[in-house]
Amino acid sequence: MRTLKIGKKYRHFKGKEYLVMHIAKHSETLEELVIYQALYGEMGVWVRPLDMFLEQVEVNGQMVNRFEEI
Repeated sequence: MRTLKIGKKYRHFKGKEYLVMHIAKHSETLEELVIYQALYGEMGVWVRPLDMFLEQVEVNGQMVNRFEEI
């Protein structure tokens, strides 16, 4: 099972890089959420469910990690 590392850089399967800043919990559901910052453009801050951040997606018929530590 994959784990997330706070303070590490990750590459999205589409090629852009992000910095994982924190793991937060949704106030209603207690779902774990990843807070991460784009390392390009306006350096926006994003949030995504932890399960989704760590999941695999199909690209050209192959399963790859949505985000891969770099």
